[in-house]
Amino acid sequence: MTNPVVNELLQRSNALGADPRTTNYAGGNTSAVGTDTDPVTGQPVELLWVKGSGGDLGTLTEPGLAVLRLDRLRALVDVYPGVDREDEMVAAFDHCLHGRGGAAPSIDTAMHGLVRAAHVDHLHPDSGIALATAADGEELTRRCFGDRVVWVPWRRPGFQLGLDIAALAEANPQAIGAVLGGHGITAWADTSAQCEANSLEIIRTAGAFLAEHGRPDPFGTRIPELEPLPETERRARAAALFPLLRGLASTDKPQVGHLTDADVVLDFLASAEHPRLAALGTSCPDHFLRTKVRPMVLDLPPTAPLEQVTARLRELHEAYRADYAAYYERNASPDSPAMRGADPAVVLVPGVGMFSFGATKQTARVAGEFYVNAINVMRGAESVSAYAPIDEVEKFRIEYWSLEEAKLARMPKPKPLASRVALVTGAASGIGKAIAQRLAAEGACVVVADLDLAKAQEAAAGIGSTDVAVGVAADVSDGEAVAAAFAAAALAFGGVDLVVNNAGLSISKPLLETTERDWDLQHDVMAKGSFLVSREAARVMVEQGLGGDVVYISSKNSVFAGPNNIAYSAVKADQAHQVRLLAAELGEHGIRVNGINPDGVVRGSGIFAGGWGAKRAAVYGVPEEELGAYYAQRTLLKREVLPEHVADAVFALTGGELTRTTGLHVPVDSGVAAAFLR
Repeated sequence: MTNPVVNELLQRSNALGADPRTTNYAGGNTSAVGTDTDPVTGQPVELLWVKGSGGDLGTLTEPGLAVLRLDRLRALVDVYPGVDREDEMVAAFDHCLHGRGGAAPSIDTAMHGLVRAAHVDHLHPDSGIALATAADGEELTRRCFGDRVVWVPWRRPGFQLGLDIAALAEANPQAIGAVLGGHGITAWADTSAQCEANSLEIIRTAGAFLAEHGRPDPFGTRIPELEPLPETERRARAAALFPLLRGLASTDKPQVGHLTDADVVLDFLASAEHPRLAALGTSCPDHFLRTKVRPMVLDLPPTAPLEQVTARLRELHEAYRADYAAYYERNASPDSPAMRGADPAVVLVPGVGMFSFGATKQTARVAGEFYVNAINVMRGAESVSAYAPIDEVEKFRIEYWSLEEAKLARMPKPKPLASRVALVTGAASGIGKAIAQRLAAEGACVVVADLDLAKAQEAAAGIGSTDVAVGVAADVSDGEAVAAAFAAAALAFGGVDLVVNNAGLSISKPLLETTERDWDLQHDVMAKGSFLVSREAARVMVEQGLGGDVVYISSKNSVFAGPNNIAYSAVKADQAHQVRLLAAELGEHGIRVNGINPDGVVRGSGIFAGGWGAKRAAVYGVPEEELGAYYAQRTLLKREVLPEHVADAVFALTGGELTRTTGLHVPVDSGVAAAFLR
């Protein structure tokens, strides 16, 4: 049975973490002190439950808490070796743990355990950080709160910061919390409800102070040339730029992208002061660890010709990498971790929006959310003072902290398709749906493209959140519709790396009964459709410069001559030769093109369910419900082929084990000797 103290802590944490104005994703910590029974002695023991390293308040559950013996934690004060050996204290926390399991203690544990209050919150609200990063933050804090909230000068998170806060709390018994210079806020109380109330009081009081005393134009005058483009034009420009930006941001390691074109971003980028403020970078450690020390900013108006913009972005990226390398060299010591990468995590494009990047869609989205927080912080600080973030040396000490390196090392190994974006046509059902599900399970972000938008969105929702999959409409026989689907993929994830040409249909008729319409329909969807999809995929992949995969779901019929199937088999042969042609043409760009030849995929197949199965069953003289078994019995393996077997083959071709394979057709037919490739 969960301890009541823990229940209160989780309720408070989830409530505080649910509001982005209170704290950001995975930012801040909460804690509670209470008693439980020591299973060894059977006696009561005083414990500290505190949010562990890397957790998120809004979704925190009991396994996300670190549980420590309070007496042992506070005894560390007597062995603390000083700020020069600060990092050793995190390892010491492990010797204070109560029992097994739970989360690893975070660097902020001392802040919670050393303050003499049963409940402590540490949060990163925009209003609080605005005061914390103002040039005269200490005086503003006094004016805003009187003696009810104390000022703590900037100190890197750790044991000494915990000692500083505890000392100020003891010296100011009237205080309900503190503003931490350059960082955030902390609140404390004897009950969970009062602690939450104190946190909210600090946040709301700071917000009201900024609203009352702040000037209305903290970012300076608006520049007409930098005003946002109309939404349709803005989205079109973003889709056009995203593959290039994603490729640049992936110079060191592959990244997924996220677009934010909310008013708060567009207004900031239309202001006269945005270049100066952006160059100062973010301040709160949780911010710049995700946004990097500063963003890359385009210095052209949104109406500039696309060719000029792309050329300038390449120049700015080269300069950004050189500047970041210089920043590393200026601040690194012999024992610093190696430079992790010099590409920007945030790119600001006036009139268009903010492009943020991360190893996953979620991390890319969160990086954007953190920079929105940073914009709000800058607005607040500039409205009452001047924005003065912590200096570069301190930022580097946190970014390349050995403890941060250890946290990164604890991250689980990425899945094989992590950071890759896949677009699958005809993916709302059957083989396409199975492929989309498998690629997502292996770590890819998936664009479910289908003629039926509602079904595509339903299939995507069945895979996961929009951080994992989105559904888009795609009539593959229409070039404009195909381009729109790829634009939607760019807006969702930054581009495309893996495309599966799966959309198809079949009409089974003898030659003399096959009409021109039958012929044209199948060729429009599969031959022309595959051409249009592959052409757009190649355009995006070449722009990204990251290579890629194109996979054709062809058929055993592309090489096998069967009766009453002239249109379908001919178009599958067309697709099969497209594989060879495009493999030869796109290899110089690192784009691999391969095909899969399934056969007899009856169960779960949209084509067979749409009447094809009944017609093929009639050709072979078997009941439709026995068609799958019939196909299986004519194979060498005597085993039925299912949609997931085709999905397995797609993953085998794209999952990283066949990096030197292109132009290949893989049979997935349980062995049809007449269809062996020669």
